[in-house]
Amino acid sequence: MSNTLFGWRVFPVVRPNTRCVLLWGGGGPRYWDVFWKGAKNARKEHGAKIIVIDPRGIDSVKHADLWLQIRPGTDTALALGMIHHIIEEGLYDKTFVDNYCHGFDELKERVEQYPINKVSEITWIPEEKIRQAAQWYATLKPGVTNHGMGLEHSANSIEALHAHFILAAICENVDEKGGDIFTNPYPGVIHEQEIAAHEKLSEEQINKTLGIDRFRLMSRKGFDLTQQHLKRVWGNEAFARSSYEAFAHGPTIYRAILTGKPYPVRGMITLSSNPMVTVPNTRLVHDALKSLDLYVVADFFMTPSAQLADYILPATTYLERPWLWAYSGIVGSDRAMPKTVEGKYDRRDDYDIWRGLGLELGQEDDWPWKTLEALYDYRLKPVGLTFREFMDQGGVLSSRKEYKRYEKEGFATATGKIELYSKTLEALGYDALPQFYEPPESPYSKPDLAKEYPLILITGGRHLPYYHSEHRQVKSMRKMHPDPMMQIHPETAKSLGVEDGDWVWIESPRGRIRQKCQVFDGIDPRVVHAQHGWWFPEEDGAEPSLHGVWKSNINVLTNDDPDVCNPISGGWPLRGFLCKVYKDGVS
Repeated sequence: MSNTLFGWRVFPVVRPNTRCVLLWGGGGPRYWDVFWKGAKNARKEHGAKIIVIDPRGIDSVKHADLWLQIRPGTDTALALGMIHHIIEEGLYDKTFVDNYCHGFDELKERVEQYPINKVSEITWIPEEKIRQAAQWYATLKPGVTNHGMGLEHSANSIEALHAHFILAAICENVDEKGGDIFTNPYPGVIHEQEIAAHEKLSEEQINKTLGIDRFRLMSRKGFDLTQQHLKRVWGNEAFARSSYEAFAHGPTIYRAILTGKPYPVRGMITLSSNPMVTVPNTRLVHDALKSLDLYVVADFFMTPSAQLADYILPATTYLERPWLWAYSGIVGSDRAMPKTVEGKYDRRDDYDIWRGLGLELGQEDDWPWKTLEALYDYRLKPVGLTFREFMDQGGVLSSRKEYKRYEKEGFATATGKIELYSKTLEALGYDALPQFYEPPESPYSKPDLAKEYPLILITGGRHLPYYHSEHRQVKSMRKMHPDPMMQIHPETAKSLGVEDGDWVWIESPRGRIRQKCQVFDGIDPRVVHAQHGWWFPEEDGAEPSLHGVWKSNINVLTNDDPDVCNPISGGWPLRGFLCKVYKDGVS
């Protein structure tokens, strides 16, 4: 969404001069160590204030000067309320807004709908805390705003991100040293998007992208509206492509597999993925994968998804192949790593797999590089290096940061300004300003359903030593964290007859799973949190068990119906839906 407003991605970089750190739904020091070192140093050196917005009292809250314990799924309302207060009190940067922002008057009219008292009722956050957060962020400058997946995992996600970036814009915390910055792309290296051959897709084929008509921002329709502006400012069409990815809509794909509408999808390849655990609505995913004529998996281990495959291609790990990270040219740095060990047996890297398939399909001209290292030599040729020479020089190329580049060239948008009122969203037929919508499955939107499922469930919080669904089969890691854990407030646990360490059922309208209870006073009594990514490699891999994928996998409970997905991007709600909890063995 930052591309849509600013014409480039913004990165929160804490500097010693940073005076306010606004962390919105993100991780603590164990997860974002560099960011937190900077935040704590800024507080020590310059008295910076740290604000944390999160439904749970996680590690980051221990370091916060102010904690806003938000109701899941109401982030958009909070951001709009903060904007309302900043404008009402005259705390925004009027000169910057007048010169570099488009649509301020329309924004001002919109946020009149979000006075602090109303936002407090929506979000469950006391009024004085909302005012304090807005006051600090607007007046203690420069400030950074870092958001985690909490903003992106709700049905109101695009609107939340839109409002979040507006906060940075009207307070002139954009491309400021100590604020949210643009990185200058490194101009020499040939980036992935320059050789991806997107231009070979016909308009007819592009228009077959599943979800393109409904979720238009994340499709080629959205990309085409921004491409010329990105190219004008950043100079390279590849950077324009890479800064605005276009996707088919996942839930729509799985439904097309099962229904044949709008056209049949009969084959799928997944690399280093585990959709039976990492994709919402596991039962639907299972049925879809089982119905394919061809399902191919390339992975390191036998996962629940691999158990359903017709062909399994053993893949090399990152240590068994060379790497050239160019981050699609958007972060101002290119980095490399050599192959450290030879891959054993007949395993292949991803490039070999795709190249081999391409050659069999008659694409010889598109795959002239026989090895991954040969491809990297080609990509580094404009800077006069081979891959090995690049490694000998340290394996890092970085561009020099130029702050406030917009003063010379404007922003890469249709208006040349930060689009508080988005011309892109307007052209795609959407509301050009953020608006709060009640989560599709909440005590307020579904009061009758809430009588049976009275608790709000959030998931997706990170938990070491795992990364999503990875590492459950590594014995040392499993010893550190053997069981799936859910968190529940002491009052709620007591009312349900549940004690710390009990196994409980978590049930939504779509199914139920078991996790182990952790009584935790850092969560609202009306909210519970459950871990994601769980399966059990030690259990039988054959159907129906599939390594215990049905036991504790949170995506058995999630909903990916396109009707509840974000109407702009198609994102599905992984947090903020209804559930009930009861002790295992209790009817």
